[in-house]
Amino acid sequence: MAKNKNLIYIAASLVVFIVLAFLYSTPVFTGKQLFQHDIVQYRGGAKELLDYRANTGDETYWSDSMFGGMPTYQMGSQFKGDIIKKIDSNLNFFPRPVNYLFLLFAGFFLLGMVAVRNWKYALLGATFFGLSTYFYIIIAAGHNGKVNTIEYFAPLLAGILLVYIRKNYIWGFIVTTLFMGLQIAANHPQMTYYLFIALGFLFLSELIRAIQKKTPMKHFLISSGIIAAACVIGVGMNSQRIMANAEYVKETVRGKQILDNDTHTSGKSGMDKESMLMWSYGRLETLNLFIPRLMGGGSQEPEAKDIMNKVQELVQENVHSQAEYDRITKGFGSVTYWGDQPGTSGPAYQGAIVCFLALLGFFFAWKKYRYWILGASILTVLLAWGSNFMPLSDFFIDFVPIYNKFRAPSSILVIVELLFPLIAIIGLYRFFTDEKLTEEYKKKILLYVGGGTLGFLLILLIFGKSLLGFHTENEKLYFPPFLLDYLVDERFKLFRIDAIKAFIYVAIAAGALFMVLKKKLNQNIALIILGVVSLFDLWTVNKRYLNDENYVDKVFAENPFQTESSDLLAEKVQANPSLGSILANVQVNKTLETIAEKDKTHYRIFNNLLGTFSETNTSYFKSSIGGYHAVKLRRYDDVINEYFQVMDSVKLPNVLNLLNAKYWVAGDPEHPQAMPNPKANGNAWFVSDLKFVNSPNQEIKSIGVIDSKKTAVIASADKEYFNNKPVQADPTAFINLTKYQPNELEFRSESKTPQLAVFSEIYYPHGWKMFVDDKEVPYIKADYLLRAVHVPAGKHNIRMIFEPEVIETGKWISLLCFGLFIILSGFGIYFIYRKRDKRKVENI
Repeated sequence: MAKNKNLIYIAASLVVFIVLAFLYSTPVFTGKQLFQHDIVQYRGGAKELLDYRANTGDETYWSDSMFGGMPTYQMGSQFKGDIIKKIDSNLNFFPRPVNYLFLLFAGFFLLGMVAVRNWKYALLGATFFGLSTYFYIIIAAGHNGKVNTIEYFAPLLAGILLVYIRKNYIWGFIVTTLFMGLQIAANHPQMTYYLFIALGFLFLSELIRAIQKKTPMKHFLISSGIIAAACVIGVGMNSQRIMANAEYVKETVRGKQILDNDTHTSGKSGMDKESMLMWSYGRLETLNLFIPRLMGGGSQEPEAKDIMNKVQELVQENVHSQAEYDRITKGFGSVTYWGDQPGTSGPAYQGAIVCFLALLGFFFAWKKYRYWILGASILTVLLAWGSNFMPLSDFFIDFVPIYNKFRAPSSILVIVELLFPLIAIIGLYRFFTDEKLTEEYKKKILLYVGGGTLGFLLILLIFGKSLLGFHTENEKLYFPPFLLDYLVDERFKLFRIDAIKAFIYVAIAAGALFMVLKKKLNQNIALIILGVVSLFDLWTVNKRYLNDENYVDKVFAENPFQTESSDLLAEKVQANPSLGSILANVQVNKTLETIAEKDKTHYRIFNNLLGTFSETNTSYFKSSIGGYHAVKLRRYDDVINEYFQVMDSVKLPNVLNLLNAKYWVAGDPEHPQAMPNPKANGNAWFVSDLKFVNSPNQEIKSIGVIDSKKTAVIASADKEYFNNKPVQADPTAFINLTKYQPNELEFRSESKTPQLAVFSEIYYPHGWKMFVDDKEVPYIKADYLLRAVHVPAGKHNIRMIFEPEVIETGKWISLLCFGLFIILSGFGIYFIYRKRDKRKVENI
């Protein structure tokens, strides 16, 4: 009976999560969809991939849509036999973002049930975790892979705790394997990596407990073996994804550096430190976990528009010279945010009550949870500081494997957002139920932590303006007093509102706990008070960053690259500012569409209007020189830094010709101009001269000055390729593209002499195969980032296809691992029921 009752409560909790998720996302009831910046960019960049899939029913693992061409592994490619990804898709069956919110709630509920085995606390913890503000910020931005990965943090930890803490080996293995597989399938390695940093503390804690004989060493060894096997199988179920990305990442900005210059060291792996640490959380900014707008919140808070209007009014009234105006401009950043990051969409707010209860949890929770959670929380906060705590950052970048592959260290705070709700409900559970904790101890801790927290908030409220400053050093240097004083006052007002709220929320929470100790309040009522107040707190803060304005009509969400302006569109934009970018880019999109419709051959467009390397409008209509992606191929990124950042009027056109930029788009967004580039090299060409160079630096420098239609720059390491392969000029020779698919190109050539054919296709050493007259031949790199092949005299058919062997190999490993998971799980469940039946027989 008790078991059935518990199941009813669990089912009711899941219904609560569904209701909360839909209530937060009410526009989905009217058919509206989220308008997410990164998903808009994805739709443009993945258009060629999606069209190929729709037209052929097959998959291409290469696309020419962005950056001259790149693998699609990080662009939404699908893998045959990818069963674990299908499970992930089925779990995310609700409309976005209801799916994310529900799984965030439900996943932590499972973790709470494992940790305290009480649905009330699990339900409370699920709202603490599922309403963490950072998740709503990344949903609004369109970081779907990130939040999809975070969904599986809690249930994966639940599986591991089932093994280590609950000693439930079989179900622990099943849960750990399944959610490890789903974690990897969500495809955000950075988030998974951060989680395993925290799990390392759990492993060390269990090892120390075993050494201290607080738990049997045999149990620790068995548990560690089971968890290791579960993780290996879970990873193995994603072999295609992992193997393809492992091969790909070596050739990207996350892999080895090629050049030697001020920011790169040849052979060194990973990103340069400046790029890695750009989004580092400020030390003081960490308090945003507790007070959301301590440092102004986000760069564009709801109040930012009014503040900006007042700033403009003050400048017009008080500034009377161009020199003074220019000086103010130098100091200008965000009117609301004044933290250490270049900019931010919002704070990593965890909730005042959650942080307060987490502090209590570090005193009340069982030691088997307390110390590893404390250690993991401290380390992740210190790592989030990034450039603001260089000794630790330097150590991790230089000595900890893989850490230097990731950027934006501030995002590691997701670990705190997982662990604080966990330690909070564990501490709260012991506070209410564990008789080993004396009433005197509870009162003392509650007095010290509650009084200390409220006292800290009072100090900030009274002396905060002088203690915190509310301005940046740049603003202090360049802003006149009238402007600086105004901004400081406005930012302090934002802070004061949130600090007063935090004071009230903590006071209510502390008061409720104290009343329970005094036997003047029922435990269940106290839990309801904590849940409702925390829900109100987080809900209202989250609505600043993800609200009804983030939803648009389905037609705009699915077709964000509009080519016709209309009164309807103007009306929609006026009603919802999120659509402003659609209306602003209509003329550019129309120009791109016109180019693509008039010239259906294969070429690329250089669009210098919308930010070449921060837009995918161009990619939506035609192959682009630019694009928007965090994991570009290293060689292409080097060319961007060498030529496009400088915009040399002589050298840059030479590089654009190499990349077959047949059209340039210039002018302004309202009046774009499409300019044909008659000097573009085309899809392929024969060269008569070879320039051998000794270093990558010489290679990349040379491509800006050579006549690339006659000369190819070749690395000296490839000299052997030309043994017995002469190259002779023939003015009548030609090579033409006869077939184009993103993963297969065919050319027809004719020459009287042997030639070196250079293709305006990006060199990638894995998966591409070159055929001359159906015979596979080796090819080399030319001009730093292009492909080239020797072609004998005569008429020839040249074909190149992209067939990565890792895809097929990975598919069979994935299927094998999934099959192994099913078999082992089946045996385990059979063993459980057989043991249960045996006990029933013995009890008869």
